[in-house]
Amino acid sequence: MAKKTEATVEDKLRDLYNLQLIDSRIDEIRNVRGELPLEVQDLEDEVEGLTKRLAKLDAHLEELGDNITEKKNMIAESKALIEKYAEQQKNVRNNREFNSLSKEIEFQELEIELSEKHIKEFKAQIEQQNEVIEEHKGRLEERKEHLKHKKSELDEILKETEKEEQALMKMSADYAKSIEERLIKAYTRIRTNVKNGLAVVPIERGASGGSYFTIPPQVQVEIASRKKIITDEHSGRILVDAALAAEQAETMDKTFAKL
Repeated sequence: MAKKTEATVEDKLRDLYNLQLIDSRIDEIRNVRGELPLEVQDLEDEVEGLTKRLAKLDAHLEELGDNITEKKNMIAESKALIEKYAEQQKNVRNNREFNSLSKEIEFQELEIELSEKHIKEFKAQIEQQNEVIEEHKGRLEERKEHLKHKKSELDEILKETEKEEQALMKMSADYAKSIEERLIKAYTRIRTNVKNGLAVVPIERGASGGSYFTIPPQVQVEIASRKKIITDEHSGRILVDAALAAEQAETMDKTFAKL
């Protein structure tokens, strides 16, 4: 849209209200999406977190298995040493050597006992770990399925609205370029500060749109004259008369229908 020159106040009001209608349409589209993009992102983060957690649990499970193998090897070594010392006891020359070998055998028996205790503990940890892993796997599959459903839902909405939203965003940018900078700054500031994003509103039943504060009759006449830009003293919104609003809404509805 080419930048206007010598635009009248009425032209500016029409352009501002058109911009408002476009931006409100974009808001509606985004409201349809609602919290879905955030839900999808949260689910993706949760799935990633669960996947990493499972990988750590599997690594710890493997470590426990290695610990059991190590303890079994230690038991085998201790048993071999016990056999060796028992055999040596048959050929000792005195009680001192016999007692020394007996102590070695006793020590290895304690080592076997300790290793068996550790193996029992490792097996208990493995059993507990497997329960946690199964619980996490179930949770992961449930979250993946939920994510799949939400992504499908979001993709369907995006498919239906993305083209229109892109066209509206371009239209909004074009209108913004055609309006003088001070008005755009005011429009943007008001739009940012109000909950529903309405910076330009028509007079409805003697009050500004969405407000219960009555506008004095004299001010309503000034607004209807379209000779100056007037803002609502309570909300700060830019005001337009109902007739202008209806005309622009009809015009923009036809434009939107072509998108």
